[in-house]
Amino acid sequence: MERVRLSAVDNLKVILVAWVIGGHALLGYAAIGGWPYDEVNEVTFHPGVETALAALIGPSGLFFMGTFYFMAGIFTPSSIERKGRQRFIAERLVRLGVPWVVSAVLIWPTFVWIAYNGAGKQVSWWHAFTHRHPFLDSGSLWFVGALLIFSIAVTLGPPIKERVITTRHVVGMTMVVAGTTFLTRLVFPARSGQIGDLHLWWWPQCVGMFLLGAIGGRKLAERVPDEIYKMTRNVVIATIAVLPIAAAFLGVLDLARNAEPFLGGWRWQAFALALIEGILVVAGSLWLIGLAQRRLTGQGPFAEGLARSAYVAFIVQGPILLSFATAMRPLELPAEVKAPLVGAGAIALSFAIGWYVTSRRGASARSS
Repeated sequence: MERVRLSAVDNLKVILVAWVIGGHALLGYAAIGGWPYDEVNEVTFHPGVETALAALIGPSGLFFMGTFYFMAGIFTPSSIERKGRQRFIAERLVRLGVPWVVSAVLIWPTFVWIAYNGAGKQVSWWHAFTHRHPFLDSGSLWFVGALLIFSIAVTLGPPIKERVITTRHVVGMTMVVAGTTFLTRLVFPARSGQIGDLHLWWWPQCVGMFLLGAIGGRKLAERVPDEIYKMTRNVVIATIAVLPIAAAFLGVLDLARNAEPFLGGWRWQAFALALIEGILVVAGSLWLIGLAQRRLTGQGPFAEGLARSAYVAFIVQGPILLSFATAMRPLELPAEVKAPLVGAGAIALSFAIGWYVTSRRGASARSS
């Protein structure tokens, strides 16, 4: 059972990391933005293509990051128990804190500077570092910075008692996430920046899923109950099917122009988005874990290598994506061609680097 559980989660992790890298590549060429290359991109998607991509891929963006925190939460209590509080915090500081600091103060401003100069905007490295909004932007590594905070908070708090997740927990967490998301965005609208770029407007779902994973613990890691799996699957499919229809009915056809009312404030649109996020992140995370346990249990040397490589691939994706996009800038190609090429290249190179790093680390450990 242990091997099946780890195989399922590992395989899902690989898919999610590849999805994040590919999604960032697409956002770099989107008018609505959401990835720093959109600040200097030379071409953007046709509005109709962007709307179609938003309908096909966009809903997953509302809950895939929450799934990462959900998976992290599942294994956190047992890791704390096994290692002890001091060792767990020390290891988290190294594994999560060091990459975040290095990215925020060196790697990310350097590659943003390269992208800006590649676009003909002559700025100094120091300007790229000090004038980024938000300050101490770490690119995609905001995720590990927030995870470090959550991990330390859980470690220093009272022990979390593992329990069986029921329908009541699912519905309750959905309401909590939706409500706190709406209230949080009264102060921190979606897509706003704060020092460290920790995405505070996304914290309600991140914290909620981290805690739900911690509460479910080993039982969830082994198997999501059939009743919960089927319910969440149906909810996710129905919600994703209804979203494009609702968007068309409301006239939300140009995301760059129509998105602002949904980002925060005392608006029904902001509440509707918060509710949709709450539904998708809770149901979606449970469904994805359950799906992996039922369909993604195979494991071989290649899959194991990809799983070991996933964390490093996530860490290095930002510089690679900016480098690929900058290198392809002179090519007279539409965004519909450039974005997939950048995404595919970045996925392949990020995992290749991860494979090399983890293989070398494993070889060093065996020889010591």
